[in-house]
Amino acid sequence: MQAIIETLFDIVYLSTVIIMGIMMIKNSNGNKQYKLFGIMAVTLGLGDAFHLVPRALALNTTGLENFTAALGTGKFITSITMTVFYIILYYVWRLRYKVDEKGALTISVYALAIIRIVLSFMPQNAWTSDTPPLAWGIYRNIPFAAIGILIIVLFYQSTKKTNDIAFKYMWLTIVLSFAFYIPVVLWGDVHPLIGMLMIPKTLAYVWTIYIGFSEMRRLNKQKVS
Repeated sequence: MQAIIETLFDIVYLSTVIIMGIMMIKNSNGNKQYKLFGIMAVTLGLGDAFHLVPRALALNTTGLENFTAALGTGKFITSITMTVFYIILYYVWRLRYKVDEKGALTISVYALAIIRIVLSFMPQNAWTSDTPPLAWGIYRNIPFAAIGILIIVLFYQSTKKTNDIAFKYMWLTIVLSFAFYIPVVLWGDVHPLIGMLMIPKTLAYVWTIYIGFSEMRRLNKQKVS
């Protein structure tokens, strides 16, 4: 039963974010913000697929223990694509709120992203091991969480300052995604049920994408009318 439900959930999730992303790229009508948002959505979906597809195959065939290498490799790829996701989201923020300067902030985002990626490449992560070390899971997620906090603060401040109704909950979607993700990093291997938090974490990301998608559709309808 778990295999069927989880597989169906993953199919719906991946299909939803990728389709929304492609539609945003196709229908952005020259709007760089929404085209970038679409690229971000596709990056999210394709990146997560490297982990979720092997997991679905494992659950529906011989079990997770026989797909350790594929699952570990998928997690590694996802760790990189999620970093790219937040870099793109940072540029969505810059475009939406017409930020031209902030050089130090951009340097900080890239520095944290590079640290995260370098840490993810370190062999000590033992991605394909049955028992990857918790310490390295924490190390590589510290700069990742720092990027998340930066993006949360930026969107919170900007939506408040500009009274941006459409994006007013963008910061909250990111807060929720990290709130559900961090316990999985810390205790997921010890208490498998905590892994269920990845479901609301995933839904938080769907919400993130839907915010941009729905606003683009609203603006396109206004242009037509």
